[in-house]
Amino acid sequence: MIYMGIDPGLHGAVAFLDPATKAVGVFDMPIFDVKGKSRLDMSGLHNALSDGIALHGHPTIALVEDVHAMPAQGVTSSFSFGFVTGAAHMALAALQIPMRLVAPGAWKRVMGLSADKDASRMRASQLYPQHAALWSRKKDDGRAEAVLLAHYAARITA
Repeated sequence: MIYMGIDPGLHGAVAFLDPATKAVGVFDMPIFDVKGKSRLDMSGLHNALSDGIALHGHPTIALVEDVHAMPAQGVTSSFSFGFVTGAAHMALAALQIPMRLVAPGAWKRVMGLSADKDASRMRASQLYPQHAALWSRKKDDGRAEAVLLAHYAARITA
C-alpha cells in the first residue's frame, strides 16, 4: 500500500511512502515567481503528483494537514496559504486520491512532536535514515513533515 502526506503551503511538500519497503518519494510544492512573489504552479503540482503515482503507485489515502490562518498572519499571507491548500485538495480530487484531513496537534502528538520543525526533521531521520538527506537542510522541514504525515497515515489506516 502507498500512502501520501501533504504539508500544505508554498513552502510545503508532498511525500509518497511505501511502509513495506520504506521507499520514500518527496517533492516540494512547485512554485514560480511573479514580480517577486511566490505563486503555486498548479500544473506543476498536478504533474508532480501524476509522476509520483507513476513512480510509486496510486496512494491508498492522502493525509493532509488541516491548516488554518494564524492570528499574526497577514491577510495576503492567509489568502495565499488557503489558496495553496485548496489547490492541493483539488489536485487530489482530480486524481481520485482519497483524502483525510488531520489537525497538526493530533498527528504531532501521536508522533511525539511539538511545533519545532527541527524535531520533525530529526524524527523523520530516525524513521527513515536512508532518506535523511532529503530533509537535511533547515528549509526542508516541509519534506520531513510530509513524510511523517504519510507515516501517520499508514499507522492509522493499517
